[in-house]
Amino acid sequence: MFTTIIISLITSIMMIILILKKPVIKLGKIKVETFWIVAFVGAIFILIFDCLPLNVLFNSLITNNSINPVRILIIFISISLISITLDELDFFNYIAIKAINFVKGSQCKLFFTLYLIIAILTIFTSNDIIIITFTLFICYFTKAAKINPLPYLVMEFVVANTYSMTLYIGNPTNIYLASTFDIDFIEYFKVMIIPTLSAGITSILVLLLLFHKSLQKNFILKEKIEITIKHKPLMIISLLVLLCCIFLIAISKYINIEMWLICFLSVLFLSIIVFLFGIKQGNQKILISTYKRAPWSLIIFVLSMFTIVLALNYHGITGHIASLFNNLSFDSKFKTIFIYGVTSSLVDNLINNIPMTLAYSFILNGINSSTMLYGIYATIIGSNIGAFLTPIGALAGIMWMNILKKQGIDFSFKQFTRYGVILSSAILFFSLFSLYLVI
Repeated sequence: MFTTIIISLITSIMMIILILKKPVIKLGKIKVETFWIVAFVGAIFILIFDCLPLNVLFNSLITNNSINPVRILIIFISISLISITLDELDFFNYIAIKAINFVKGSQCKLFFTLYLIIAILTIFTSNDIIIITFTLFICYFTKAAKINPLPYLVMEFVVANTYSMTLYIGNPTNIYLASTFDIDFIEYFKVMIIPTLSAGITSILVLLLLFHKSLQKNFILKEKIEITIKHKPLMIISLLVLLCCIFLIAISKYINIEMWLICFLSVLFLSIIVFLFGIKQGNQKILISTYKRAPWSLIIFVLSMFTIVLALNYHGITGHIASLFNNLSFDSKFKTIFIYGVTSSLVDNLINNIPMTLAYSFILNGINSSTMLYGIYATIIGSNIGAFLTPIGALAGIMWMNILKKQGIDFSFKQFTRYGVILSSAILFFSLFSLYLVI
């Protein structure tokens, strides 16, 4: 047990240090993210020191049960590939540019319009994809318009990590927890819609309090921004595949097809269509670029952290934490929701929200059945909202900070956390309180 705890702590500390100091290393012309390397090394040490029997890990990865992370990864990677295909076809840029031309120089109108667009697109795609796409767009646009980018950048990050709670597919943490505890798509939506709307309303009010002065000034673009959709039929097909995939996921319980299989077949079908389109065009640029951009490193990261967390569970450590939480909550719905919601959002920022979710999935298995559901949904809220307390909270935060640095925008860890504390504390409270009222 002692060895397992030491390896886990060292892995977490080294991961945080590298995320802050050296998130990416260069090996020749290849750039490699360091977060998954540390996790992978930690998992190897867990196995070398026999902290977890290899057969226990192997059975957990191949058995068709609720803690198998492989099918959750298939869902997330598949949705990401469909979303990236849409981005490669300029769908997101097209929507954003239409919004800029619509507001005619009003920063206030632009702020609300982008807020709405980012919220809607996040619901139906993925927070990570939206953050990567819109961060670059906001950087380019605000430079051209000579306006302060911070209101839009902070808004985009907060909105993407708030509305990602709405649907099962919005965040890999949602997918993992909902799958682990057999919560279906519609059941999830019925519970989470009110806390998400509550979080959304709170977010817009706090954002306006923080940035209302900056948004009073109008902007002037020397030239109207235009964008042409080169492959409109393919974009429409990609959008239809995404919508059909979401619809089939929603009714998967009734048609008796597992969600991971629906997602896998959806992305396979779209990949074949894009491949055939590439043959017609004489190149496979869209398909190759899409697969290059997919978050493949997340597979190694999740499986490595799963190995470490499984070892902690094997030695009963997660069970002790579950007992502590049981003693603190006294079977109270209110206490359970706030204990799991607040602690999960804080632990996000110690070890990142994906490892936190893996650990909490085992902890939740050890709490009283009468309060388990409250803890599950509270942890889902914490995993999303904790992502904008500090940049460590989610992988999207790490990517976001790297993009800003490359674009020459000065936004420090301290600044991020200052805004994060104000926004996350208010949004977390009202979303958890809303969950208490509706569940």
